[in-house]
Amino acid sequence: MKKTGIVALALAVTLSGCAIQSNTGKGAAYGTAGGAAAGALLGQIIGQNTQGTLLGAAAGAVIGGLAGTGVGAMMDNQEADMRNALAQSESVAVQREGDLLALTFKSDVTFDVNSDVLLGGVYSELDRVAAVLARYPQTTIIVEGHTDSTGSDAYNQQLSERRANSVARYLAQRGVNASRIKAIGYGEQRPVASNDTAEGRQKNRRVEIRISPDSSSAAANQNNQNYNNQGYDQNYDQSYY
Repeated sequence: MKKTGIVALALAVTLSGCAIQSNTGKGAAYGTAGGAAAGALLGQIIGQNTQGTLLGAAAGAVIGGLAGTGVGAMMDNQEADMRNALAQSESVAVQREGDLLALTFKSDVTFDVNSDVLLGGVYSELDRVAAVLARYPQTTIIVEGHTDSTGSDAYNQQLSERRANSVARYLAQRGVNASRIKAIGYGEQRPVASNDTAEGRQKNRRVEIRISPDSSSAAANQNNQNYNNQGYDQNYDQSYY
């Protein structure tokens, strides 16, 4: 049997058991599938036969599934903490998209028109967000600035960049490691509503904070699981996770 056919078969068998609904379960399913594919390829290379491929797929599925479960559970916990912290807020919306957590700040309570200076009323909201982010250093943070279509493209692009940078700087000042944060301005390129109405333009003027698992931390988590499976002692400091 060809390598690709064996790997596909191993992956199909693995995925057939992954009909899981929770976000933690989805993380485990994705990790299982990815681990199975990688393990199958490695097994084929080492063993040069179907048995080696299937054994590699099985081992990879276990390791990948455990890593995926860890990431999914971590994001579940962070989502719960963030929703609790912002439960009384009317200016920030919290959304979950797979392993991505998105916070949307209404522009009219975050900045004055044509300004990149944070309004005083948003400080308490950002303080609560920063406190949660600081508790989950295994994530990366992208701060996105968006505008409506009023004004020139160039001006809107610059304004969105300045606003994203203002939020990113404030988060760093409140204890979030600056190396985790990236600020991006999209100007008027990504509207979420029509710019033909005042209501639509208000929705488009926003700042979004997008939080996702740090790929390097996920890789470290999987490597640690490899050590555990091989019986290695892990009596070392993992506080940086």
